[in-house]
Amino acid sequence: MASLLEMKEIFRSADAVCFDVDSTVIREEGIDELAKFCGVGDAVAEMTRRAMGGSVTFKAALTARLGLIRPSYEQVQKLISDNPPQLTPGIRELVSRLHQRGVQVFLVSGGFQSIVEHVALQLNIPTANVFANRLKFYFNGEYAGFDETQPTSESGGKGKVITHLKEQFHFKKVVMIGDGATDMEACPPADCFIGFGGNVIRKQVKEKAKWYITHFDELLKELEER
Repeated sequence: MASLLEMKEIFRSADAVCFDVDSTVIREEGIDELAKFCGVGDAVAEMTRRAMGGSVTFKAALTARLGLIRPSYEQVQKLISDNPPQLTPGIRELVSRLHQRGVQVFLVSGGFQSIVEHVALQLNIPTANVFANRLKFYFNGEYAGFDETQPTSESGGKGKVITHLKEQFHFKKVVMIGDGATDMEACPPADCFIGFGGNVIRKQVKEKAKWYITHFDELLKELEER
């Protein structure tokens, strides 16, 4: 296992940095916001709490929650326009600095493509660098499920995305940054995991992550020191 000093060196020399989105790049959890918007916030929040306990698989939890929300295409678009996701302080500057250094930045999320692409746009991240779950709709705009072939729709999916990126782009060092257990599980294949607690602190991640930060300024400072 790498020491904290070694992890900092990996971060400073990384070819690619992958960010989780909900409660990391943005302040809220997309699925909870969508549930509130569709009038089933409390019921879905309770399901989320149970899912966090690890007694259900990610895909089973996602299926159950979406089955309760059943968001239409129109509702998803209205959520984005009326309540756009709020960027976490410091993320814009950090992504910009990584781009200046020639580092590829990816958003790897268990959230929804349409919301995550909106976030990517604000951070000048190409939509090709977004890996998230895709909602499906019927021709009349009603909810028709989600694309179960996306790696991010199941447990261990973020690690699969990183393996794919390493194979496709021959990255030597990939860093994963996120607030949750699914982010921590992606290392390996990620070469370094940085736990983020700036929006919500997950006890398990805080206790187990060797490098844990609560503000993106801490990572900006690491980059300035080189």
